[in-house]
Amino acid sequence: MTKQPILIIGKNGKTGARVNARLNSMGFETRAVSRSASLGFDWEDSSTWARALEGIKSAYVTFQPDLAVPSAAATIQAFLKQAKDAGLEHIVLLSGRGEAGAQRAEEHLEQSGMDWNVVRAGWFMQNFSESFMMQGIMAGELVLPAGEVPEPFVDADDIADVAVAALIQPALRNRVFEVTGPQAMTFSDCVKEISQAAGFPITYQQVPVDAFIAFVKEQGAPEEMLWLLRELFTEVLDGRNSQTVNGVEEALGRPATSFRDYVVKTAQTGVWDRSR
Repeated sequence: MTKQPILIIGKNGKTGARVNARLNSMGFETRAVSRSASLGFDWEDSSTWARALEGIKSAYVTFQPDLAVPSAAATIQAFLKQAKDAGLEHIVLLSGRGEAGAQRAEEHLEQSGMDWNVVRAGWFMQNFSESFMMQGIMAGELVLPAGEVPEPFVDADDIADVAVAALIQPALRNRVFEVTGPQAMTFSDCVKEISQAAGFPITYQQVPVDAFIAFVKEQGAPEEMLWLLRELFTEVLDGRNSQTVNGVEEALGRPATSFRDYVVKTAQTGVWDRSR
């Protein structure tokens, strides 16, 4: 077992929190950082990187808000240089399927001279229970600019398991693990599954992307987030990622979690219980 802590960048994110918890439960020491952590880490302020990297040999890296944003690849490139100079030896990077910016960041990592892994994921199942779709689910109507293009949503628990395996198993190093769920589903399909498990009616309504972006802007979202949402719903969600892949099984030797299994385990937590 490594004596140095494992760096987790994005301690409060869906996957960062899970990776951190899994490593701690296995006896690994971690250094989990974010902008709001006591040991602050800000992607937009490179002066915060050195303290996080001190004495670190391996790291799990998530980029906020997303590797798709135009500035991400250059920021990742600068971080990788600083990380290597600080003595870091192995990085596991959370990346995105079908994103040109993410692909550029992956290339920088593979050419960094460090050992590396890429966990390349699409839409998280947990967006329906831990993120911006939750309000619509609880209101009984999810409104998004997504049509009938199917997406093989992936469980964040699976992503975390793959990332942990890549971090602690040297035999898995220097590989890309592209991860999806076992079945591609539309947003409408997903809402029907959730409605059955939650026990109250939920409908799905598609709206034009311009109307959706205008609404989100009215809620105070920054311009970078507006750009990202438009990119995700128009470019990334155009069918390019509809095919399922076997990265979860390649890394873990077990099948990926189905959307139905995600819904069942999530419903049992009470997160969709309107009476709470």
